[in-house]
Amino acid sequence: MAKKIVIIRNSIKIHTNLILRPSMAIPTTAMLRPMPSKIRSFLMRGVEADPCEVEVDLDEAALAKETIVGLPDAAIRESIERVRAALTNTGYQFPNGRLVINLAPAHVRKEGPIYDLPIAVALLQATGVIREQRPDESPPRLHRYMFAGELALDGRIRPVRGGIAMADLARQEGLDAVIVPSENAAEAAVAGPSTFGVRTLAEVVGLLNGLLELEPHPPPDLGAMLRAAEAPIDFAEVRGQEAVKRAIVIAAAGGHNVIMLGPAGTGKTMMARALPGILPPMSSAEAIETTRIHSAAGELPAGEGLVATRPVRTPHHTASAASIVGGGAVPRPGEVSLATHGILFMDELPEFPRTVLETLRQPLEDHLVTISRSRGTVRFPANFLFVAAMNPAPGGSAGPTAASQKAAERYRARISGPLLDRIDIHVEAPAVPWKELSATGQSTSTSSAEMRDRVMRARATQAARQDEGVLNGRLRGKDLDRLAPMSESARSLRGQAIAELGLSARAYDKVRRVARTVADLEGAEGLDVQHIAEAVQYRLLDRS
Repeated sequence: MAKKIVIIRNSIKIHTNLILRPSMAIPTTAMLRPMPSKIRSFLMRGVEADPCEVEVDLDEAALAKETIVGLPDAAIRESIERVRAALTNTGYQFPNGRLVINLAPAHVRKEGPIYDLPIAVALLQATGVIREQRPDESPPRLHRYMFAGELALDGRIRPVRGGIAMADLARQEGLDAVIVPSENAAEAAVAGPSTFGVRTLAEVVGLLNGLLELEPHPPPDLGAMLRAAEAPIDFAEVRGQEAVKRAIVIAAAGGHNVIMLGPAGTGKTMMARALPGILPPMSSAEAIETTRIHSAAGELPAGEGLVATRPVRTPHHTASAASIVGGGAVPRPGEVSLATHGILFMDELPEFPRTVLETLRQPLEDHLVTISRSRGTVRFPANFLFVAAMNPAPGGSAGPTAASQKAAERYRARISGPLLDRIDIHVEAPAVPWKELSATGQSTSTSSAEMRDRVMRARATQAARQDEGVLNGRLRGKDLDRLAPMSESARSLRGQAIAELGLSARAYDKVRRVARTVADLEGAEGLDVQHIAEAVQYRLLDRS
């Protein structure tokens, strides 16, 4: 027997009671409740995917209330209404009681409607509609899947962004399959394990309960897709501008940034769009990285599994700095990242705000964008070829008067010197004579096929000479000292050009890089006078 002291209104009474030990405790309703349902999903961190676990705790004995925790945004907080309508309209019952939905890890901000499907599956598992495991254990247990998808009110499943990153995460985690909207199945099949593309919530229930036989989406033939990719424009369609085409061949061969200066209507935009046609075809790794970036930004067309052609991004001059380099509360890739392994073409470069142009300096130098926020730092790739175009003056062309020349100088001054230093080639695109434009018969313009052959030969030379496939446009100063030896006459011309043009140290290295590419196009071992001379003439905007 044990004694228990009870205090009532400041008086002490002694009662003789039995004290219950843990082994003698009476079962309560809370102890009989099932464990929370857990469904695997993902969250986007830049262009990469991190694991996210969707936990659903249901207490049908408590008052009805729904709560979503784990730093959700507005789209996630609204997901409970989409899930409720989708379940009801599909023929399932939305549970009554206290409902707590947790998105783990709880300290990382989540965004977007990608958790609609995982929440619905967790609810259906908690209410017994979906069994944890099929009788024949094939497909495997529920926690071996990863889910993502937006729900329509009638139970249809809409596509989400980041499907290829999700599938790659599932592969790294050793999961057996991913279940995604049918529009995301092609991209997820590129990088992940077995991929099931579903159209409705009812299909998901049938698949998980073994009532629906659904074949995984077949992985695409990357090689065939890349070989079939074609450039939209041939350089043979561009009349004249052979000097500009020569500069573009150099730019493509060595990975050099280029700016074209000329009046309106001379074909600058057309040549920029044709440039991918003379670059080498994308490798599988480049295509997958490009697809991952476009998918993370929501730029991948529904049903398309791979970006097989080199992208050409052409932002308007009203674009903000965040849209160019990336940003946002939850950072997303900008135009410089979407142009990775392709072309970033900025027409009428001086018309862009100065603040926007200056943000390009780091991506052009480091080929990487770093975006820092209070909750962390995200890095986006920015491995692109920069192509710009500009008119001589705001009116489209520079006139013969002194006033118009001053206006042209003020117009060019909108581009800072440090930004110009990061552009290797400045080339003039003059107006094409009428006689050449109106010529009939077979065109004598250089075609993309001819230009591509020169580019491929020069790149093969660089690959044999330089480690890790580094192009001439990325060589550092000490590498140039070793890989770009100059004759005495070339050194003399280089010194004269630096003295007369007042080139910066960065522009000096640009001249050597371009000269190295010119020599590679000719099959020369070292740099001679003609190579330095051609490279110097491409510093057009450094001249007074």
